[in-house]
Amino acid sequence: MSTSTETSGSDRPLDFIRQIVDQDQKSGKHSVPVTRFPPEPNGFLHIGHAKSICLNFGISNEYRGRCHLRFDDTNPSKEEVEYVESIKADVQWLGFDWQDHLYFASDYFDKLYDYAEQLIHRGKAYVCDLSADEIRNYRGTLTEPGKDSPYRGRSVEENLELFRKMRDGAYAEGSRVLRAKIDMSSPAIVMRDPVLYRIVYASHHRTGDKWCIYPMYDFTHCLSDMLEEITHSLCTLEFQDNRLLYDWVLDTLETPCHPRQIEFARLNLTYTVMSKRKLLQLVDEYHVDGWDDPRMLTISGLRRRGFTPNSIRKFCDLIGIGKKQSWIDMGVLENAVRDDLNETAPRVMGVLEPLKVVIDNYPEDMDEEITAQNHPQKPEMGTRILPFSRELYIERNDFMEEPPRKFFRLGPGREVRLRYGYYITCVSYEKDADGNVTLLHCTYDPETKGGTSTDGRKVKGTIHWVSAKDAVDGKVYLYDRLFDVEHPDGDKDVDFKTHLNPESRKILEGCKLEPSLAEIEAGVQVQFERQGYYCLDAVLSTPGKPVFNRVVTLRDSWAKIK
Repeated sequence: MSTSTETSGSDRPLDFIRQIVDQDQKSGKHSVPVTRFPPEPNGFLHIGHAKSICLNFGISNEYRGRCHLRFDDTNPSKEEVEYVESIKADVQWLGFDWQDHLYFASDYFDKLYDYAEQLIHRGKAYVCDLSADEIRNYRGTLTEPGKDSPYRGRSVEENLELFRKMRDGAYAEGSRVLRAKIDMSSPAIVMRDPVLYRIVYASHHRTGDKWCIYPMYDFTHCLSDMLEEITHSLCTLEFQDNRLLYDWVLDTLETPCHPRQIEFARLNLTYTVMSKRKLLQLVDEYHVDGWDDPRMLTISGLRRRGFTPNSIRKFCDLIGIGKKQSWIDMGVLENAVRDDLNETAPRVMGVLEPLKVVIDNYPEDMDEEITAQNHPQKPEMGTRILPFSRELYIERNDFMEEPPRKFFRLGPGREVRLRYGYYITCVSYEKDADGNVTLLHCTYDPETKGGTSTDGRKVKGTIHWVSAKDAVDGKVYLYDRLFDVEHPDGDKDVDFKTHLNPESRKILEGCKLEPSLAEIEAGVQVQFERQGYYCLDAVLSTPGKPVFNRVVTLRDSWAKIK
């Protein structure tokens, strides 16, 4: 690895991939880098894909190159147009643009077929009649070499005839495959005559029923990169061994362009799973409410919950690009959105578990308007008007009948400051038949408007509030981590779903919100003062009935959230 200390746009030392790109550009090997993000349209993107998106498009932007969005759509039985459209939307939402470089592997099916025939002509591919299980048994192990298929010696002419019959639908699904002829004793199992084509009778979302044979990913990927003149083919470490096959295909076919495959460590994040198969299982078995459930770390789920594109890009920049697998704590992602929203989210007041307060000495027929800052550190974000009246709502946990000494909120005889309002003192309270406090009676000091006293006295506690008659009724979803252990799929003998967090979602009805929240648009993030960051849910909210999702609390420690 180069020890270059030059920096990227984030003022951090170049990661090893950017060092390679930088050196290739300076040496004249490539005038500009051409990268690609190549998702399979068989599921929704998640936070792990965001790392790859930010890397590939980031390099393109930093070095004034280009990045292609290419769908590797070679498995029609698992692919859907819905996934294609969601992936495009996710990439754009993250802030990246492929411009006119949108491609599909299916665009190249005719060329890929021709390349397969070229391999047969060169004696480097053959049609094999072994079943999938037999191929697996013939392949050998890490310590034992494989053995040749009995069909490996077929002539070029016979292989061409059989392969064309496969293409024309003459054989049953699974009865024959086209395999590369490489080396069954290779120490790399991927080089032991891998399958290049298989028979699949399924309609393709773009090519319909034109084809009944489909190329395998490893064969498709390198040739698609070559056809698009990709310079740096970036993939995660699990494809490291596959680089041997990537290079073999291109070298054997003597292609005019040979992209360089470079592997980096995938994102491993605690308290979640990254497998598409497992995420699909959560959806199909109704453990979550779809791919965009705000507890899911899919990009659509993060977007609906209220994460910002900038916070995800900053998170990906922060964790960096390396060659060794490591674990990133979920708190790093949570801190990224917390830091971003701290700068951008306007402050509002929302009472999640309301307790009514009557200010006994406040005139019944009087209403006031109180000016509140939208952001205490950013005067440029302006102010808003809050209605104030005799009856208010405060948070239920801001009152205790017998408060301890260091409880600085309301209790009998105690005085607190209402945010932007007045000092109030609790003089009495009412209970219901079950002993629950239902109403506080307080008095206010009219000389303390704006939260300061004229006589210089100070109070230690400041609480938020909402005018009762002006409050907007809302519902709030308190989201937490979907799993209650750091590595839910760490034990292969235990079903990962046994670690689902039963407290991952709590629904609060009857919340009281300040009037301005009746007018904000879906997807907008705000900070409920003293509570956390929240986002108006785009799916569940209706006019006059807002539903907010908690994005993240104000605290750094998950243990303190509960």
